[in-house]
Amino acid sequence: MSSEDADSDDSPPKHGLKGPAPEERPHPDGRRNSQGIRIDPEVEAEHDPRRAVISALVENEPGVLSRIAGLVSRRQFNIESLTVGPTTVDGHARITMVVEEPDPGIDQIKKQLSKLKPVINAGELDDDAVRTELVLLKVEGDEPDKVHAVTEMYEGKTLDAGPRTITVQLTGDEQKIDDAIDAFRQFGIIEIARTGQTALARGDQATVPGEKPATSGEPTKPTHTHK
Repeated sequence: MSSEDADSDDSPPKHGLKGPAPEERPHPDGRRNSQGIRIDPEVEAEHDPRRAVISALVENEPGVLSRIAGLVSRRQFNIESLTVGPTTVDGHARITMVVEEPDPGIDQIKKQLSKLKPVINAGELDDDAVRTELVLLKVEGDEPDKVHAVTEMYEGKTLDAGPRTITVQLTGDEQKIDDAIDAFRQFGIIEIARTGQTALARGDQATVPGEKPATSGEPTKPTHTHK
């Protein structure tokens, strides 16, 4: 075929979608977990885990806790404790989570929480935040005087005392609670109920970014800030 024949080729143009070749197209990274959700490879990279306290302001509506629990389960985050309770704003609740994850995992938790509709805002608390938890201990009642002495040593309170068992209440930071539990083991611990940590930012700093505290003792009506 001459060059003229090649130039005058009247074959119909090829049709198809414009764009890069298949081998040039971007492909998602990261494996999928057992629920089929793709895991960010940065989260699985070698990072030392650390403990973080995350506070989330949410709308106090049915199902909000199950939604957050479902998120935690699907994403396979390592949650050590979770507490929930009302705030000064009527219709809002505060959820406090203690997590142990590498930094990318902690960032993912905050990012995924913020995407949930009932979540108004979420953020990580500073290391100097005010933190406390509560534990109820039911112990053998054979040595009531010693149990009372240990309870006073840890600034606790006796809630119930009978011929066979004594139930005490203790509050404090995690280390104090751990130490108190160890001290009560000598009496024989029958049952433990532990709340997990709850926390607030220190001073006049807002615990959750954008949170506006009530200015009086009465709960205020919620201001919805969903995007």
